[in-house]
Amino acid sequence: MNCTNVSSITNQTCSVDPQPVSISVLICLFLMLGFVLNIFSLWVFKYRTPEWKSGTFLQFHLAISDLILCPLAPFLTVYLSLGHWPFGHLMCRLKIVLLFIHFYGSIVFLTLISVHRYISVVYHSQEFRMKQKDFVKKLCVGVWAFVLINGVVCCLFLGTSTVGNHTLCFSIHQDQYTTVYFAFNFALLIPGFLIPFTILLVCYGRLARSVSSINIYHQKGKLMRSKSRKMMAVCLLIFVLCFAPIHVIQAVMVVVKKFYPGHYRLLLQLETSYYASWILCIANCCLDPLIYFFASNNFLATFRSSLRKIGVRFQTTREDNEHDSPQTTHVFPTPRVIKRKIIDS
Repeated sequence: MNCTNVSSITNQTCSVDPQPVSISVLICLFLMLGFVLNIFSLWVFKYRTPEWKSGTFLQFHLAISDLILCPLAPFLTVYLSLGHWPFGHLMCRLKIVLLFIHFYGSIVFLTLISVHRYISVVYHSQEFRMKQKDFVKKLCVGVWAFVLINGVVCCLFLGTSTVGNHTLCFSIHQDQYTTVYFAFNFALLIPGFLIPFTILLVCYGRLARSVSSINIYHQKGKLMRSKSRKMMAVCLLIFVLCFAPIHVIQAVMVVVKKFYPGHYRLLLQLETSYYASWILCIANCCLDPLIYFFASNNFLATFRSSLRKIGVRFQTTREDNEHDSPQTTHVFPTPRVIKRKIIDS
């Protein structure tokens, strides 16, 4: 957007310019890669996982939420490249619904996977509803209902509008939606990001203390510690790198638009930063499959088998042959405890 004035009082308007082409290209590439990875993940869950556990259901639905955004790749690429939405009002609303379902569906399912991992490792010998498949199925239905309702409500209040000779869709420069953007942003910021992020930090903080007591001299314990730490690192990376920037920039942007609407140059910079944060946010479609590798040996084995069919081979180590299931993981006594028992005997 090229603004010729910094104040709306003079009745001068702004002309819309496209975003840098690099943003469009990277968004398209990440969506295409995410499409391939998540189609493969769904295929593994559907046809190569004979027995689904409670954690498998959560991973399956996370893959679906990542896949939902991929069909938008050509539409987003054209929109950002032209600075104009040529696909009509209905497609604009569909875009808003799919964006909300993807962003908040991925956040909630990722949080539930973290809670499930924490409960399975730390409270392996106790019964929790998160370990029951029927409860997890109902929980997944509830998550889809939550994100779908929020997406539909938002799209009913938002839509296309004309600025100059350009049609905009879900843009901060749609002046008639300024109050709506401001209200929706902070209404969804707490339940959609801050609460899930807090839950994830608490779960992984306690899980880190638990896995530190695992006996690394036992092969299964060593493998369990390694996988748990890798999974914690990936989940935290996704939240910090993919979801945090877009929420921070979006919050600043709606505040500036609401209370300082004349600062066009700042809004332009924030808008470009906002779309750049989309690149990081969409990258979670490519990072989420790493969680499936660390959570399921069957997924890793199927991935390696598929690569071997095209000539790529891996050297199988002893660790890969160890069975690691979150449902049957045990925390072993540390060497100090074992040594003390020997002395006492």
